[in-house]
Amino acid sequence: MSGFSRTRVRLKADNVVTSMFLHGSWMHLLGNMWFLWLFGNNIEDSMTRPRFLIFYLISGLAAALFQVVANPASIVPMVGASGAISGVMGAYLVLYPRVRVFTLVPLGFFMTTMALPAWAMLIYWAFLQLASGLMTTGSSSQGGVAFWAHLGGFVAGVALVKLFERRDRVMARAAHHWRPGTVRHL
Repeated sequence: MSGFSRTRVRLKADNVVTSMFLHGSWMHLLGNMWFLWLFGNNIEDSMTRPRFLIFYLISGLAAALFQVVANPASIVPMVGASGAISGVMGAYLVLYPRVRVFTLVPLGFFMTTMALPAWAMLIYWAFLQLASGLMTTGSSSQGGVAFWAHLGGFVAGVALVKLFERRDRVMARAAHHWRPGTVRHL
């Protein structure tokens, strides 16, 4: 490989990493930060910060690779942390499937909240990504959401979390399980 080609490949890899920290709009950024806030702290606690950072970056790289393989003809640039955060969500599915997650549920014109097990919400979300990805397959110039990156990050998170977790930390979290409506007396 010539020096020019090697430099070009390195720059493209750099672009993938930096794209994980760029966003297309404030709503894109806020949505990603919301999901990171919901799921990220427990996953970080289960790994330690350095391990979490490596896990997060690998999930983001896997997400980008999955998107490129699924839609190699696309000329639309990918930006956002969604793929890496999807990896965190996949890890949450493996480590904390029964933790209750409060979600908004539309009932006609009314909204209510419901506590669902994390596995139900996360599998539903992954199904939506798969269905949406299948509907956009073959589109090379349509901008929007990188559904395959979401799915790729999610699968990477499911597959990699056991390599990064510290079992003692996961068990400590399970020992201090908190549920809504319970009061602890110290």
